[in-house]
Amino acid sequence: MDSVDMAVRVLLRDGLIVYPTETVYGLGADALSEDAVMRVYEAKNRPPGKPISIAVSDMDMLTAVAVVDDAARAFIRRFLPGPVTVILPAKSCLPEILTGGTGLIGIRWPDHDVAIAIIARFDSPITATSANVSDSSPPTRPGEVSIPNDYLVDGGELPGTPSTVVDLTTRRILRKGAAWEAVEAFLETLQA
Repeated sequence: MDSVDMAVRVLLRDGLIVYPTETVYGLGADALSEDAVMRVYEAKNRPPGKPISIAVSDMDMLTAVAVVDDAARAFIRRFLPGPVTVILPAKSCLPEILTGGTGLIGIRWPDHDVAIAIIARFDSPITATSANVSDSSPPTRPGEVSIPNDYLVDGGELPGTPSTVVDLTTRRILRKGAAWEAVEAFLETLQA
């Protein structure tokens, strides 16, 4: 059994996986299972009420969990898959705890073959929060992962620059990370 199949097997039983992305290691759980999502909050020592992003493997999966208008669709076509988290209105299929009561969901579409393979084979979104205790540095190597998990997919050393977070409902950058200058320039064209 390869590492992708093993990761999917863990996700199917509400387990926690650590998986590589093009930025840092993520902590993955079934984003549609409230029990699995609660395990993520506990593992990260993250207070409920703080939203947790999710990861998708394609546009169909993204539009199944979030409301995407034409401007958001244009932004997504330009920057995803890639090191950007987009914030969009959440659809009711997502557990409310993921949105922190905001009605909005952060979505990653990672540009990493292993992450995409896991999500696609699982055929459902997974959580996309960094694999670290809240307010500590996100891990870039497997040996830096100290958070409880059921399975770690070794992707070697990762770049370490976090994703840029963009609220597409307000067209504002909330966190400058990878590729933020290009994101900012594109948002300006949407304002015009």
